[in-house]
Amino acid sequence: MKAIPYLFYRGTCREAFESYAEIFGSPAPELFLFSAMPEEERAQMPGVSGDAVMHGAVRVGDTHLYGGDDMMGDFVPMAGSSISVTLKDKPEAERVFAALSKGGEVRMPMMEMFFSPAFGTLTDRFGIRWMVMAEGPEG
Repeated sequence: MKAIPYLFYRGTCREAFESYAEIFGSPAPELFLFSAMPEEERAQMPGVSGDAVMHGAVRVGDTHLYGGDDMMGDFVPMAGSSISVTLKDKPEAERVFAALSKGGEVRMPMMEMFFSPAFGTLTDRFGIRWMVMAEGPEG
């Protein structure tokens, strides 16, 4: 069994997943667009762009993030949770943190903590919260 976070976006899922693939050195994300739905089902969703992402998957390390564009009109930005990633070393954690925070909001700058040589939190430009850290204490 795997638990995989499912993220929702306000029409920016494609851009977000392509950005994450670049940041994490992953293959291009798999994107299933609303235009792929059978026409009779799409007819029940007037105003939904065919370019909107119905379901997407992007590899991050040993797992995936899933997501899509929230087309229900009641989109609420992510709150109460974060995506946590642990990188192999401090330089890689700092690189990923800088890339994810570009255009977003740093909630806690990268700093040494008792559990990691580099740890920080941010909300990326797509509204997704991240916790980024380097493996274990420096030694």
